[in-house]
Amino acid sequence: MFEKPSTEVAINPLNASPWLNQLLEQMDSLLLYQHLRHSDGIQAWLKLLQTAATTPCDRRACLVAYGDWFRILAGQQQSWQDYLVTQILRDENPFTQQAQASSWQDLPPSLIAAACHDLRVLQQLFRCTGEQISAWVQTVTGLPEPPIAWSYPEQNRAVPQAWLSALDWGKAIEELAQHYRQQGSGLFAQYRAVRWHGGQLQGITHPDPVQLQDLIGYETAKVSLVKNTEFLLAGYPALHVLLYGSRGSGKSSLVKALLTEYADRGLRLIEVAQADLYHLPQIVEQLRKLPQKFIVFVDDLSFEADDEAFKALKVVLEGTVTARPPNLVVYATSNRRHLVREYFEDRPRPSAAEEIHSWDTVQEKLSFSDRFGLTLTFAPADQDTYLEIVRGLAAQAGLPLAQPDLDSRALQWATRHNGRSGRTARQFIQFLQAEMNLAGLSLGSVKMGEG
Repeated sequence: MFEKPSTEVAINPLNASPWLNQLLEQMDSLLLYQHLRHSDGIQAWLKLLQTAATTPCDRRACLVAYGDWFRILAGQQQSWQDYLVTQILRDENPFTQQAQASSWQDLPPSLIAAACHDLRVLQQLFRCTGEQISAWVQTVTGLPEPPIAWSYPEQNRAVPQAWLSALDWGKAIEELAQHYRQQGSGLFAQYRAVRWHGGQLQGITHPDPVQLQDLIGYETAKVSLVKNTEFLLAGYPALHVLLYGSRGSGKSSLVKALLTEYADRGLRLIEVAQADLYHLPQIVEQLRKLPQKFIVFVDDLSFEADDEAFKALKVVLEGTVTARPPNLVVYATSNRRHLVREYFEDRPRPSAAEEIHSWDTVQEKLSFSDRFGLTLTFAPADQDTYLEIVRGLAAQAGLPLAQPDLDSRALQWATRHNGRSGRTARQFIQFLQAEMNLAGLSLGSVKMGEG
């Protein structure tokens, strides 16, 4: 949580112009964090400073600038302090990039000195409160009352508190460097999940919030996948994983739940569509030197024999002369145990075979799934497994329904819809919960009408 600034800027609103001009000059002197000047909130802040520091003040321009700054922070749903610190933690510059890849002792002294200079300048902005800014605007515009001061509740975020609460951010810079090394900067500091689209990585603003405790059944597979992911996070060799089995069994949800569980420890999810797998070697090289740990997630995998994506994934799974990056694993889901489709005409016939060792080719296709170090099986849910999932989800939802009635309804739902599976169980519980809530609202309305 962002704490309040340890020292507020003690400025007399009646004589603010010299200090505002000095702050503008300091912002112009940024050496590494210049990109922050282009963020919407800080850009609006600088425009506000410029209009407030101008003598004589253009009253209307100052009020418009204050409104723009207020609107941007309101749209971000952040306080000024939260917004500024968020921009600092996400910024990509030579210091943040080298802090990720190198130990503190290996960072160039001049780079550290430049970062200290910038952080001290930015700390002056951080110490400006919404009430002070409002008072400045009132003074320079001559308003009888100050404009509404912007404020917003502080948010819980992964912030290096020793750095944030320091009287001098420059002296606490090593704490900030450690944060960059653990959490990264730029895209992966802003987003927990990204996807490869249009030849580049793009952030996913609202990843699926499913949690491990929400997933009931297939406990053996869950334990194995969690353990393998723990290996990755601890820096030990982790295996590529194939999750295969019946549709609706929760394979994809299990992978997504890992992100919810471990994002704070530096885990990131890279979603790659099968059609984009030929970009996989390029993606891997972009991630190799980053401090986070990555799951490359490929959903619903299957190939034709001559598919270029098949070859690209094979290279990543088996490796080449280039060493495999230790911070990355591939987790793929499939409804097929044999990922490469085989047709009867592919099987060699002595009278027509053109390849002498054609059976070797067939076996290569069939054994592709073996290149995953760990294969987890999700068998079709029998009645007992299905009802176990239903009961667990009903308990999580707090549905006040007797077990015999719940079981009976659940079995009827499975018969009429998509059969027994974890997905069917979840859909049934969601429908039942909505139905009971709606019935409760209707009953409440009737009682209110009667009264």
